[in-house]
Amino acid sequence: MSYPEQIYFGQDGEVSANFRPADTQPELGKPGDGIHYLATTQTTRGEFGLYRVMMKPRAGGPSTHFHRTISESFYILDGTVRLYNGEQWVDAKQGDFLHVPQGGLHAFRNDSDAPAEMLLLFTPGAPREEYFEKIGKISQDERTAFCEKHDSYFV
Repeated sequence: MSYPEQIYFGQDGEVSANFRPADTQPELGKPGDGIHYLATTQTTRGEFGLYRVMMKPRAGGPSTHFHRTISESFYILDGTVRLYNGEQWVDAKQGDFLHVPQGGLHAFRNDSDAPAEMLLLFTPGAPREEYFEKIGKISQDERTAFCEKHDSYFV
């Protein structure tokens, strides 16, 4: 395995880092139950998308699904998140990690009586923000096309 193709061709580096203070409000939802867009596809130039997901107690989550073009990884920061790895549900706790390659069946949910928090990583980057913002607002008739547009296939 080798390094990827060169992207930056300058000689002196550039000022292009993005800092996000810990007290930044979530872009979607509210503190304690929302999604923080830590690194979007736009800010990472398509390399990855990284989101901090904060779930209230008994928040549930998406049903079993897979992606064809992106992998998805979960890192538990706090609480207990139920992760489906394609074969079984696992109660993941702080420090636990699950990587799901393209095509891998998976799901997640908070079934506990306490809040939970995790990092969600998509690679390569994909514009997931529209998916998170609109999935709960679309009609059943729009769902199939919307999910296909966002590389989400529910089983």
